[in-house]
Amino acid sequence: MANHDLILGQSHNLALRQNQPLVLGHDHNLGLTQNHDLELGQTHERHLGLGQDHDLGLGHSHDHELDLGQRHDQEEDVGHSYGHDNELANDRKPDHGDNELVLSEHNELTVSENQELDDSLALAVDDSQEMGIDPVRDLQHSQMVVSLPPVLQVRNSNPTYELAVGQEFPDVKSCRRALRDAAIALHFEMQTIKSDKTRFTAKCASEGCPWRIHAAKLPGVPTFTIRTIHETHTCGGIAHLGHQQASVQWVANTVEQRLRENPNYKPKEILEEIHRVHGITLSYKQAWRGKERIMAAMRGSFEEGYRLLPQYCEQIKRTNPGSIASVYGNPTDNCFQRLFISFQASIYGFLNACRPLLGLDRTYLKSKYLGTLLLATGFDGDGALFPLAFGVVDEENDENWMWFLSELHNLLEINTENMPRLTILSDRQKGVVDGVEANFPTAFHGFCMRHLSESFRKEFNNTMLVNLLWEAAHALTVIEFEAKILEIEEISQDAAYWIRRIPPRLWATAYFEGTRFGHLTANIVESLNSWILEASGLPIIQMMECIRRQLMTWFNERRETSMQWTSILVPSAERRVAEALEYARTYQVLRANEAEFEVISREGTNIVDIRNRCCLCRGWQLYGLPCAHAVAALLSCRQNVHRFTESCFTVATYRKAYSQTIHPIPDKSLWKELSEGDPNANKAVQVVIHPPKSLKPPGRPRKKRVRAEDRGREKRVVHCSRCNQTGHFRTTCAAPI
Repeated sequence: MANHDLILGQSHNLALRQNQPLVLGHDHNLGLTQNHDLELGQTHERHLGLGQDHDLGLGHSHDHELDLGQRHDQEEDVGHSYGHDNELANDRKPDHGDNELVLSEHNELTVSENQELDDSLALAVDDSQEMGIDPVRDLQHSQMVVSLPPVLQVRNSNPTYELAVGQEFPDVKSCRRALRDAAIALHFEMQTIKSDKTRFTAKCASEGCPWRIHAAKLPGVPTFTIRTIHETHTCGGIAHLGHQQASVQWVANTVEQRLRENPNYKPKEILEEIHRVHGITLSYKQAWRGKERIMAAMRGSFEEGYRLLPQYCEQIKRTNPGSIASVYGNPTDNCFQRLFISFQASIYGFLNACRPLLGLDRTYLKSKYLGTLLLATGFDGDGALFPLAFGVVDEENDENWMWFLSELHNLLEINTENMPRLTILSDRQKGVVDGVEANFPTAFHGFCMRHLSESFRKEFNNTMLVNLLWEAAHALTVIEFEAKILEIEEISQDAAYWIRRIPPRLWATAYFEGTRFGHLTANIVESLNSWILEASGLPIIQMMECIRRQLMTWFNERRETSMQWTSILVPSAERRVAEALEYARTYQVLRANEAEFEVISREGTNIVDIRNRCCLCRGWQLYGLPCAHAVAALLSCRQNVHRFTESCFTVATYRKAYSQTIHPIPDKSLWKELSEGDPNANKAVQVVIHPPKSLKPPGRPRKKRVRAEDRGREKRVVHCSRCNQTGHFRTTCAAPI
């Protein structure tokens, strides 16, 4: 077909970018109507052969089609930004030549295997070819449209993974690993034909591709060597985004170093890195399983953690003399039941330097096996948490709380001649209440206000009522407390009745008999949230080691920080006394005798007794520091205010709290060697503790804690103000208007 015109319809551009030549064979006309351009992207010259096959090749093994149809309104560029894998770009040059760019009889722009694409190519029309155009079609209104195929993994040469005859590997596993890595790096999939201890044969998984490799074991040594290899691939690469050889073990090997540097490396980040580096898209489950495989190798399995618990307890007692560490299994099957650990440094610091105040709390384990971590925590002179003891139990129940509090009482009784009269804060769980009464009969037991207010909020869902409840709890006098309760009663009589059912001596500051030092809550887990929740998902020994390392770091940091203090009192106490001094300067003081004073202020009159360290406002008794009225009385008789504070607030006592050291524990691989000759260690090796029978249920774990007192409680019936029905609110009402 000679003298055919190529006519481009209206609003279609086909132009040459950056001075690329357009060469037409003899007797072929290129007609451009109404300012249309013939356009090719990039700065490369290309041959356009218009022949009988009429295929336009746009790259290696891609099937792009450029349709010249009717009644299309879109514009397309023949060289449309070939920066992607599907695009014609010489920043990623195809490895194979002899590619032809041709138009078909059906006006399709397609990719053929015999493409000709070179940096020095010119756009030419082959004079020996004919361009077949259907005369029925009206090209005045046609448009070229490119249909995008799926992205293919183009096989590139990579010298790092080149395979050659005679190449040797230490053993068969190394040989398999090297071939697998080469297949992934060079973007082809490999099918194993034979694999045993003496030989390994594989071929390309693409049908018809002749690539094949054979490796065999050298006689007398475990070394494997490549005997034969057919290096030529005729396949076009992988037609999908995954890879057969990208197994879970390959994922584990790929991210092992990164996980050792950062154990918090997330599966999502693993997927992103593998896609960026290797061009492979994997499932989330593969990334998660690969991470778990490496983490198990690094930290040990969950089952091994329980099995080594007896030896771990012996190592604690060996490296930290005076510490308590004991594990108990079920007598029938020796499955794990209980673990109790308290370090000697914590025991000494609590008994000799901390406030006589203990908070009890717990958090659920998020590991493979169910369990609960119980915590008993004191408070140092500066108000920071001072963990005393930890317990792990297979389940939270009254019996296990009784056991934990019994162990706690025993360790305090053994390490002191005079048991301090403690103040204990906890939630309202029956097992805790009974355990405190049985093991600490002289202690003042108070309920944690956070647990109480949350239960109150669930019952009434009124922010104003909750705020009034907190104000009542903070009230220092009975008069102030009763005034707040009356305010609650005016809003809701049911709420006031709910509050009065709980004895105020268990939660209200005005009625509480012990010394809480201003602590109304025992929110230990929330305070330790940054690391305790992360530790709760580890195997049991790793979890306890995470806790021990955190305590060891705290003791050292706080010890060093306190050495820089030059004041008499710890910083928080110094600030409180300074505030009291500012108020005290405006008060009028009248002295009754050597110990009793009358202090007059704008708020009223208060009586101060410096001998018994008490004030009518009750601030001195409740916080252990002189209130503003007491400071005014002490200043009037020229007494040193610091001498009338509790000893736990002094810097000297604070340093004593952290004077002992929590020592590190050696790696488990050294336990047997370090314990030689120790009869207790030999007995511990013989004891085998099995994991608990309760496994973690499937599904995403609950984020919000469910307190024991709320389990099984009948839900409050809600009422819709729109349809007057129960079971839903107005906002979710679906009844017709």
